[in-house]
Amino acid sequence: MRLVWSRCGHALLVLWGALTLTFLALHLTRGSVVDAIVGNNTQVTPAVRAQIVQDYGLGRPLWQQYLSYLGRLLHGDLGTSYQLQTPVRTAIAEQLPPTLQLMGLATVLAVTTTLVVAVATARRPAWLRAPFALLEVAGVAVPQFWLAILLLTVFSFGLHWFPAFDDGPTGLVLPAVALAVPMAGILTQLLRDGLERALEQPFATTARARGQRERGVLVRHALRHALPPALTIFGLLLGSMIGGAVVVEQVFSRPGIGSLLLTAVTGKDIPVVLGVVAVTATGYVAINLIVDLLFPLLDPRLKD
Repeated sequence: MRLVWSRCGHALLVLWGALTLTFLALHLTRGSVVDAIVGNNTQVTPAVRAQIVQDYGLGRPLWQQYLSYLGRLLHGDLGTSYQLQTPVRTAIAEQLPPTLQLMGLATVLAVTTTLVVAVATARRPAWLRAPFALLEVAGVAVPQFWLAILLLTVFSFGLHWFPAFDDGPTGLVLPAVALAVPMAGILTQLLRDGLERALEQPFATTARARGQRERGVLVRHALRHALPPALTIFGLLLGSMIGGAVVVEQVFSRPGIGSLLLTAVTGKDIPVVLGVVAVTATGYVAINLIVDLLFPLLDPRLKD
């Protein structure tokens, strides 16, 4: 329970820090919030602009606006979008399912690829590992937007295997692959390195002496010891996947949180940006909290 409360306290600090920095960054950057609210309407009179400032509390000192925002947030009120003129909760609820579908499929693809490739190539000859290592490095190094365009060009426009722009199941494959490749590249390298180190430990030698085959030692013993470092990075990558979703959703013209966030940032729609940050930061800290709590289950020594 001490571990749980400690991790929860850290999670709340991270969430508060993310919201505070975002709030300050949005209010201190150039651009008028009033201009974002009125949009392209050039017929707005000074009286109307003054009324907007009063209605939204934009004339108050920044610290008062900040405390007011935190107060509303504690009551579950994310505010109203300046551009959409709808509650931020409604806007996020409408765009969240497509993003969760994309991230869910990308996570499944990344984890499956990581386990299969890492286990298959651990302690294998260099000639067998080299092609996989090259693909892993390329998957991490290649910019995600370029990878998404490449997949779209080859498998959609060239081979016609998948639709270019489709909200159906088949249209989800290429975006999920583009989002999964960098994660799989990092996790595969990390997990394979952990497996090879684990296979050199005394417990692996003892298992071999008892008659277990090398594949059994690898899967039943080494994998469990190699998972904690990979699991730590997995939590960080999964929590930050929303950044990749912004790029992928734009390339494939998909709806989702990424597109909503990009539109809100360019239009200085502060309530939407803060709402998206609140939701994604909560998901980020929740994922990493779960990962931290899983460590003692994978390695009983951490219970002490």
